[in-house]
Amino acid sequence: MSKIKIVAATGCPTGIAHTFMAEESLKKAAQELDVEIKVETHGQAGANNELTSEEIQEADGVIIAADKNVNAYRFDGKPVISVSVGKGIKDAKALINTIIEGEASIQNSNGGNDTTDTEKVAKDTNQGGSISHTIYKHLMNGVSHMLPFVVGGGILTAISFLFGIYSADPEHETYNPVAEFLNNVGGLGFEIMVPVLAAFIAESIAKRPGMVAGFIGGLIASDGGAGFLGAIVAGFAAGYIIYGLSNLLEKIPQSLSGFKTIFLYPVLGFLITGALMTILVGPMSIINNSLQSFLSSFQDGNPILLGVIVGAMCAFDMGGPVNKAAYVTGTALLTEGNMYFMAGVSAACIAPPLITAFATVFFRKYFDRSERNAGSVNFILGSTHITEGAIPFAAKNPIVVIPILMFGSSIAAVITYVIGIEVPAPHGGFLVLPVVTGAIQWVFAILTGSIIGALCYGWYRRLAFKKTNNDMYQSTNGENADDTQKLA
Repeated sequence: MSKIKIVAATGCPTGIAHTFMAEESLKKAAQELDVEIKVETHGQAGANNELTSEEIQEADGVIIAADKNVNAYRFDGKPVISVSVGKGIKDAKALINTIIEGEASIQNSNGGNDTTDTEKVAKDTNQGGSISHTIYKHLMNGVSHMLPFVVGGGILTAISFLFGIYSADPEHETYNPVAEFLNNVGGLGFEIMVPVLAAFIAESIAKRPGMVAGFIGGLIASDGGAGFLGAIVAGFAAGYIIYGLSNLLEKIPQSLSGFKTIFLYPVLGFLITGALMTILVGPMSIINNSLQSFLSSFQDGNPILLGVIVGAMCAFDMGGPVNKAAYVTGTALLTEGNMYFMAGVSAACIAPPLITAFATVFFRKYFDRSERNAGSVNFILGSTHITEGAIPFAAKNPIVVIPILMFGSSIAAVITYVIGIEVPAPHGGFLVLPVVTGAIQWVFAILTGSIIGALCYGWYRRLAFKKTNNDMYQSTNGENADDTQKLA
């Protein structure tokens, strides 16, 4: 009997950690279940190990573990399971068993191979997963494409500050032309952040025509001061406007499909999206400014409460939607010149992997070899602002471990805000220490939160280890007692 064949696609918003952790989990589970699997990963550099049409056709089922668009229309007619990337990491064996047992539903867009790319991807919006997961997937597609602009622009801007805070100003005495160049190039990355976010939210919904309309909507949001909230509204509006147009124009003959794509979608998409965003940009800018003022008031009035909120958000789902809400808010405030908020966000994102890493060092005998190896890697991941390294540890007992991670992250963020540290770069972890205002204090804040969290986590593992051994001892004694009674 031939092996079951499965193909899979994984993808997370950042394309750094979750994507490949899900790939590894699926491959490991497939090996244990004696199943043949090929996993296509949608990382930051694009799709790797791409699935061919022949491999998809021969597969007995498809697993989509992604929080971004992976072109699911390719799998029409196949049994498909569509879940978040987190489930791909935690429940890989259960997902594969669902395919083996024939419980996956058949995906059918009713489109065939002659539908346009726009129509295919538009139909994906109603395929697989809940409505909330679908919306989240579109949003994270925008975030994943936005992040390189944020990181590249933010770090170049941060490096320009090494020459002096005002060194990019030609009229200041500390002016340096290199600093001006770095600041200008980095600033362009920040300026394009909002249109790119909107464009790729829309692209996830309605492919290229959606992207074009979304970019225009994002530009209107950016120029009007609506910020990233305006970009989100523009992206979803543009995507579903093009989706609606594709339904209205679907009866146009196939021979005129090029006319739709080249002429009708751009013109009508620009017109409708532009008109809608022109109306909404005013209210959205007020909401955006109010949100920033609200967070800034916490920062100035109660940094402890702000630190607790930010720390809990960043460690709650470690790269998921709650974490991303805090991170995107930090990057938005960074573009407004607020470098305090991002300092706490970065500290809270760095802490979880370091908590698990320190715990495997301080309480070594309570972790197995694979966990100790993962802990060593987490020193590197945490130091470079990759929060996802803590997920395998949290997944084993999330009810206990996640609150510990939130506690440690909150301590790091609270100390950061109380001291008043500034971090002008949105990513990079300890690599951006040269541009951090109060770098030594920042490292102290992060290490304090991480070590306290590690002590809590290690103590929990110690108690769990002792309880397991006691249960085994009692069970063994009980069996021996039964044997003794039988002999008597």
